[in-house]
Amino acid sequence: MLYLVLKSALSGIIVMLVSEVARRSPSLGGLIASLPLVSILGILWLWKDTSDVERVAAHAYSTFWFVLPSLPMFLIFPAGLRHGIHFWIALIASCAITMALYALTFWLLPKFGVKT
Repeated sequence: MLYLVLKSALSGIIVMLVSEVARRSPSLGGLIASLPLVSILGILWLWKDTSDVERVAAHAYSTFWFVLPSLPMFLIFPAGLRHGIHFWIALIASCAITMALYALTFWLLPKFGVKT
């Protein structure tokens, strides 16, 4: 149980730090948010829990493929805001498009021989 609390606390601290830094400097906050901290933590926790080389490698490989469909969100959301779309609508729309791109990725990858 302590292990789960530690994982949650560390993950929460990272999110809190990103938001606090971004309040002062959006660019620096964006830089920190773009670091693969969540992926690295996921890899570390998975390694600690399983010590399974193949599982960790598969996780990292899958992460690469699923980062790609998430990238357009970081262009669509600010474009929506800059074109006068209400914050929540722009956020929901960009998340919906991202979900659709994830579904497309899930469908396309096996067709190209990529196992996830």
